[in-house]
Amino acid sequence: METRRGRPGGGPLGGRSIEVDFFRGVVLIVIVLDHIPGSTLSHLMLHAYALCDSAEVFVFLGGYASAAAYTTVLAKRGESAAKMRFVRRCWEIYRAYLLTAVLTLLSGAALAALNLNRPMIDLTGWPPFAVQPLREALDIMLLRRQPYLSSVLPMYVIFALCVPFAVPLARRSSLLALGLSVAIWALARPLAALFSIDDVASWAFNPFAWQLMFMLGILSRVQPISERFHATRTARWCTWVAAVAVLAFAIVKLFVLTQPLPGTFKQNLSPDRVINFIVIAWVAAQFVRMGSIAWLARRLPAVVTVGRTGLVCFVAGTLVSLIVDTATPHTFHGFRGVLIGLGGDLVAIGAVLMIARGWRGWKGQQTGAAANGAGYG
Repeated sequence: METRRGRPGGGPLGGRSIEVDFFRGVVLIVIVLDHIPGSTLSHLMLHAYALCDSAEVFVFLGGYASAAAYTTVLAKRGESAAKMRFVRRCWEIYRAYLLTAVLTLLSGAALAALNLNRPMIDLTGWPPFAVQPLREALDIMLLRRQPYLSSVLPMYVIFALCVPFAVPLARRSSLLALGLSVAIWALARPLAALFSIDDVASWAFNPFAWQLMFMLGILSRVQPISERFHATRTARWCTWVAAVAVLAFAIVKLFVLTQPLPGTFKQNLSPDRVINFIVIAWVAAQFVRMGSIAWLARRLPAVVTVGRTGLVCFVAGTLVSLIVDTATPHTFHGFRGVLIGLGGDLVAIGAVLMIARGWRGWKGQQTGAAANGAGYG
């Protein structure tokens, strides 16, 4: 959804985008809040007013950031280095997945030992692991089972391996890349069943469906909509239509679909979720073009830091959500319950911000130390 010309925060060819890092930071914080059942602020998040939620934004931005990283390495060091970058990235994500799974299971074990937060114990997947630890551990390592919050990472392992093929294709022909992605999305359920019902179709996120969000992110980076088009009457009409559609989806969500939709709608990325995300993304892109998001990002640098330490904050955020949920009393209702939930939200947000700042500071020290060592070498 970027434009081809430069803009605040960096254009397609100008390094990191502060807007993208800001959006990623917001989404990572929202993911933590959304997984705290007693959260007050989660009732104000995207899923409350739309048929899509933070997952679509997270995967879309993942595709955008991956395309940015690939093209940057390609320009500086060549194709081989760009491909190896994503082989290493695949391994990094897989290790993060295993760490998240281990932390989730250990949290479940601790809660079970202390007889606390029984619903969360079940969500962590600890009970079946305690019965068959070797089998469950093997299933987790082979991506057949993903304990609770780790479930989004296995498809990122697959996506990272596909980046060296998807980005060049998108650069050569946006229509071909989009057409192929839409075809795979349309056949997502039979493809999952074909590869293995037990191993793929039971994933929380069907990767054959969700690759569409990832590809949309890639295309937004490598084939951005031109500023010339944005200046046309057609683009202005698109913005009005998108704004009306966002409002219409919100009305449907608030007043028509009052009951939760089946989990398969999210698992297989239903068309209504895709359409709702696209109109929201178009409206958000207009705020990016006006510089509003960059202005906000510069005034909230801590959120930008969260976006720039995404994988660490995601993994640590799983623990934050579990700890805050366990420590927050669930026996209060009404106004008192709202205040307690809000207090837990503020603690969770503060924890994520501190983790991001601490990790970035530590990485900065490590980089400085390496540079000094190289200077003396």
